[in-house]
Amino acid sequence: MMTSKNIIVTGASRGLGAHLARRFSAEGAHLLLVARSTEGLKALQEELGTDHTVFPVDVSEKDAGDKILQAALERWDHVDVLINNAAIQGPIGPAWENDAEAWEQTLAVNLLAPVSLCRSVVPGMLTAGHGRIINLSGGGGTSPRPNFSAYAAAKAGLIRFSETLAEELRGQNVSVNCVAPGAMASDMLREVVEAGASVCGDDEHAKAAAVFEEGESLPAGVLDLLVYLTLEAPASLTGKLISAVWDPWRDFVRHEQDLASDVYTLRRIVPADRGMSWGSGE
Repeated sequence: MMTSKNIIVTGASRGLGAHLARRFSAEGAHLLLVARSTEGLKALQEELGTDHTVFPVDVSEKDAGDKILQAALERWDHVDVLINNAAIQGPIGPAWENDAEAWEQTLAVNLLAPVSLCRSVVPGMLTAGHGRIINLSGGGGTSPRPNFSAYAAAKAGLIRFSETLAEELRGQNVSVNCVAPGAMASDMLREVVEAGASVCGDDEHAKAAAVFEEGESLPAGVLDLLVYLTLEAPASLTGKLISAVWDPWRDFVRHEQDLASDVYTLRRIVPADRGMSWGSGE
């Protein structure tokens, strides 16, 4: 049980954030639920109980990280866990046709906001001697995603920031990991369906449509993975990008030594990685 764990969840009013809130509440955690929608947060608070605090704010505001931390410390004396879940889809279509302001806003929400909140909570976690940070990523973070350049660039940046922050915090009992949750029938994915294949591409549109046809609102295992990283995983498991759907994270406990390497991280591919003999500098 997560009894007495103090957890901040952004993007909590709907989708994965709301599912997380329900799961963590059932596990006994104390929650600060953050989102832009006051109405959505109040509805969730009514569902889960007033033991949990809601804080409506636009995470892309420059001082949002400090405001969120202040709201947390008005209720608790420390933060145990930060889950940066808030995100927007951003403009869809070729990069040169995207609205510039929409492109920049996508980076503000999907990259700069979680970076700001990480910077706000880390000093307190170091003082407390423990902490867990989980940044939600995916959707172009590890490979090109045509017609979603803003979203993909932001998520790739978030992954590398998380890896870097993890190294800066290594050995101090504060872990930083990214989770790729998998496709889910969310409002963001609905934007892909509504944009149409001519804008987002045949493959992206087909994959999005299939998720809604299957009727799965949440990928299997994503909530279990987030609970594992929050409650069970050692601090030495840090700086990783973990897919809830495809990676054997339930077996990580048996491979702690292997996980100390660069597995489950971003890296550059060189010819030797693909069985080619050239490119070695010889």
